[in-house]
Amino acid sequence: MTDKPQFVGKKVTIGELGKTQSGGTPSSKHPEFFNGSIPWIGTTALNGKFLGKNDAVKLITEEAVAKSATKIVPEKSIMVGIRVGVGKVAINAVPMCTSQDIVSIVGIDEASWNKEYISLALQYKAPLLAAQAQGATIAGITSKTLKAIEIPAIPINEQNRVVDILRKLENQVGFVRKQLCGLDALVKSRFIEMFGDPIRNPLRMSVSSVEELAAPIKNSMKAGPFGSALKKEVYAESGYKVYGQEQVISGNQFLGNYYIDKEKYEQLNSCKVMPGDVLISLVGTVGKVLILSEDCQPGIINPRLVKITFDKRKIFPEYFAIAFSLESVRSSLLGRAHGQTMNVLNLGMIKKLKLPVPPISRQKEYLNFVAQVDKSRFGGMLRLLNSLSGIMHASFFSVADTD
Repeated sequence: MTDKPQFVGKKVTIGELGKTQSGGTPSSKHPEFFNGSIPWIGTTALNGKFLGKNDAVKLITEEAVAKSATKIVPEKSIMVGIRVGVGKVAINAVPMCTSQDIVSIVGIDEASWNKEYISLALQYKAPLLAAQAQGATIAGITSKTLKAIEIPAIPINEQNRVVDILRKLENQVGFVRKQLCGLDALVKSRFIEMFGDPIRNPLRMSVSSVEELAAPIKNSMKAGPFGSALKKEVYAESGYKVYGQEQVISGNQFLGNYYIDKEKYEQLNSCKVMPGDVLISLVGTVGKVLILSEDCQPGIINPRLVKITFDKRKIFPEYFAIAFSLESVRSSLLGRAHGQTMNVLNLGMIKKLKLPVPPISRQKEYLNFVAQVDKSRFGGMLRLLNSLSGIMHASFFSVADTD
């Protein structure tokens, strides 16, 4: 592996790199403002890389700029989200305007600084920025907070090396993700071939609600406890694991370090999990599914999850998980048009969901095919690369106190 560039403890604040420039939003009462050629973006466009004209949310006129708080940001400036998407970063490849949710760092000395290096450093610092966000409705940070962030100050040739190393690693992660997506598409395609679309049910298979497919035991379908029952002060350093979206969204049951003691576990016993249980995320990244393996840690779910223990005489958890991931099922579940984002789920909605249920022998046949599509190799590689990426970012961008 390439040796990492050697830092000598020097550091610089973002405020010392250049001037900061705020943005604004032209009035929607003047539709003529949005019929121009000047790119205008909000935090949704910040992608961690470069932004061009095609990334614009709107194209505004010179009059819109003159009659609003927005300003034209010179090309190759660094844009940072300070509200809504706190800590998101991008570099504009062309002059463009931004909303008030973005602060741009302009006038950076290109002879001394690789702007991608600064962008990557800020992305590493994003959790620190997010932790300082304040606000009753929309949380955000001030430009003063952003300007106080410190990054390692190293020679430009060393910055170039850091960028090269991290971009190569990023490309490897992207390649593995693409392979996983391809395998995932193959698995879903085979599902449709064998069973048809679950919502249209063209093969006219018998249909059951998810509630009817749950195991005939107490609490086989259960939402997590109320937030008041699981406040952060009850967490312990070890004991029974608290499963949340971190595990479900990542697909890794071993992530996370939230635990409760035995007394609290007994109090929340109705929310305990078992091997083979299906966990579903309810808010945020909605509808993600995780099946707990035989070596899962004893524990409970948090308020953002639902857990289901299925009757394996009727349905395999793996069959349900793949059916549930299909876009037609997700859209039907919330009564939304194809492709729209799912915002929220609840246990009642999941209970009522009806799915075609093929014979167990057919489910086994399908799952044998899934097993042959070896996603685990790429999944393990992705976890390894993500872990390596985290270590490398920390190695390059953590700033030790040298005072």
